[in-house]
Amino acid sequence: MSKTIVLDGPPSTVEVYGKAVAAMLPVIGKSGPVRPDAPLPDTRYRLENVRVDADALLAYTRATGQRFGATLPITYPFVLQFPLAMKIMTDDDFPFGAVGSVHLENTVHRLRPIGVDEPLTIETHAENLREHRKGMLVDMISEFTVGSELVTRQVATFLTQQRTSLSDAPRGPQPREQAPPPPDSVLAVDLHRIREYAAASGDRNPIHMGDLPAKAFGFPKAIAHGMWSAAAAVANVEAQLPGNVVYTTRWGKPILLPAKVNVYTHRTGGPGGFDISILNRRKGYPHLTATTREG
Repeated sequence: MSKTIVLDGPPSTVEVYGKAVAAMLPVIGKSGPVRPDAPLPDTRYRLENVRVDADALLAYTRATGQRFGATLPITYPFVLQFPLAMKIMTDDDFPFGAVGSVHLENTVHRLRPIGVDEPLTIETHAENLREHRKGMLVDMISEFTVGSELVTRQVATFLTQQRTSLSDAPRGPQPREQAPPPPDSVLAVDLHRIREYAAASGDRNPIHMGDLPAKAFGFPKAIAHGMWSAAAAVANVEAQLPGNVVYTTRWGKPILLPAKVNVYTHRTGGPGGFDISILNRRKGYPHLTATTREG
């Protein structure tokens, strides 16, 4: 049976990243492949009476291009729950390390806009460990309530890379690389912008902070946060979304910094329905594909 731990305040990101790095060290760290039947922590972490810091929110909107107003951007709850998700992933009984894991997919179901002055209760837990052809997936579930009213539910899916029973499964044909069509807009991003986002969001994963630490994790250069691209991609249409909306994002190849990428936004049927993608400007492969749909 799961247990709920109510915290006095959000865990320090410096502390949790310290534990995340320690988890990578020989002997004391987490090592070896994750079994499909590995247990997940049965702990739910809970924060009550969470108040949004207006200065932090302003810095976030400057870094992402979203609107600073009376309600939270649709992607901002991810920032508020991030310390709880990191605490779960750095607990001793979590089966794999946080640093080096890949945020593969994200779904935000906003039932209504959240006022910046509303006190929030946030509860986060892990579930649904499962195999993928590239490794093991796990879902981090976060629920946001105002009083007894559920206002947002988020599912963040993370991948730790390893061989699994699905690794040798047949793959579909790889999409042919070709120059993409003219974009609706061009998004420019560099290391300075991503460091601004890291400071505003608290996500200081080394793969985003500089070329040398990124190379230690197998990337040729520092990469943009997935949730930065998710926020920047939806910024131009966010004012047109209904109050009850589902924003689903899937990431492809990372954005190597600095970069200019193509953004495409197509309206679909239904209120606030959009298909959104970010494509590489030269080869046309996807960095992000996303949808917004009425909830």
